[in-house]
Formats: sequence, C-alpha cells, structure tokens
Amino acid sequence: MSDLIAEKSGHIATLKLNRPERMNAISVEMLSILGDKLKECDSDPSVRAIILTGEGRGFCSGLDLKDAAAGRGIGGSGVTSPGGGAAHLSTFDIPTVTLHRIDTPVICALNGAAAGYGFDLALGCDLRIMSDRAKLVPAFAKRGIVPESGGTWYLPRMVGWARACEIGFIADDISPARALELGLANQVVPHDSLMPEAIAWAEKIAANAPLGIKAMKRLFRHGLSEDFESHTHHVLMQLLLLFRSGDFQEGIAAFMEKRAPKFQGK
Repeated sequence: MSDLIAEKSGHIATLKLNRPERMNAISVEMLSILGDKLKECDSDPSVRAIILTGEGRGFCSGLDLKDAAAGRGIGGSGVTSPGGGAAHLSTFDIPTVTLHRIDTPVICALNGAAAGYGFDLALGCDLRIMSDRAKLVPAFAKRGIVPESGGTWYLPRMVGWARACEIGFIADDISPARALELGLANQVVPHDSLMPEAIAWAEKIAANAPLGIKAMKRLFRHGLSEDFESHTHHVLMQLLLLFRSGDFQEGIAAFMEKRAPKFQGK
C-alpha cells in the first residue's frame, strides 16, 4: 500500500500518513507523495480545506532513523549520494515548505505522537485538533540535532522566545493539556471524536468564501515579514480584487436575503 492515503469528499481532502508499523516515520516515498498531494490539493479549486492525519497509533514519529542508520531512505540514499556527500540540499520541495507556501487551509488531526519531523509538520498546519491520546515530542536536543523543518521558525512566533527556548532546550514531551495552554493546539477532543471534529471544522471552513479564505491565509503569511503600512497596502489591493468576485456579491445577497450563502469560488 502507498505510504500516503489521499481521499476527497465534497470540498474536503484528507491526507493520511500510512506507515503505522513505523508510527508513520517519514520515508522517501512519503516525503515525495505528501509534497505532491499538497500541491495538487492547493491547485484544485474544488478543495477548500485539507485534513492531515496519521494511520494507527501515531501521527508521525519523525524521519525514519532505522532506515537512515541502515544507509537507506532519509539520511541515507534518499538525501545523500550512495558514495557519501549531499546529493540534494534544496528545501524548495519539502512538504513543510510546501505547507507554508500553499493557500488552502490545512487542519492537522493529531491522532497520536508527533515527534521530530512530525512535530514540525504539525506546526506547519494552520489549525491543530488534538486527540487526548496524542502528544507533541520536540526531542531534537536529545538526538543532537535541531528542529530541521520549520520548528525553529514557528516556535518563537507561536509561543514567544522564552517558551520556544523552554520547549527546545528541555525537550520534554508536551501533553494535550499543555499544548492547549501554549496555543499549540486549537482544541483537544476524546480520541474517538478526533476525525468527526476535524471534518466539522473543515466543513465550516469550506462553507465560507474560498477566495476570501485563501487571500486571508496568504495575507497572514505575508504579514509576518511586512511592516504595517506595506501590509495594509497589500490588504487594500487584495480587497479591491475580492470586491469584483461573484463570492462577494453572493455574500452580500445572502446577508440581505437572510439565508446561508452558496459560494462558488469565482
């Protein structure tokens, strides 16, 4: 079976990491397919929300260290040449960069432990709904490495400098309750309610104007690196475009007619 299961229902795409026997440790195949599927979903105008989750007991246990130690996969022939030395150092196509680049909202349904690369992958999603059986495992300092795929960028922005240092330097597991307290989880739910809750959130997103949602996510992203005046100018330019959309006209008509809007993404 594929290392990634991709399904679509209505306006919602679900991507499921599928190596349960390895707690969904990232393989070369999974890395490639996940990046491609994220781009495919973002390019499909009928997809208005993406759910990312894992099969089995874990969300993602990180890069496959067993394969790497054996000279295979990530850290083996997948990233280095057979004779040693880096064969590919570009980060352009790695899934965590793709996650940051795409405009379609992504909900992470954390079904179990998210460790190492899986921790960064979860942080790269826009929203995180966490099973009460899940945990975040920022164990990089215990392995002699750093958060390699976005964690060093996300953590200070999400929790502040001091909390990011606490999480990174001490490297303790983060429980669902602690993740909620830190703002790393949007909601914690009983394990059996995880996917129904994630789907409910995705359906609410999908019911809103998709052009506006994508523009909002894009502006949130750009706002992290722009000064206030430049950003407000970009917001105004985007707003003028949205004023010309059919979705805006539908939103106004639905408000005036006191009914639920039916957005077409045009």
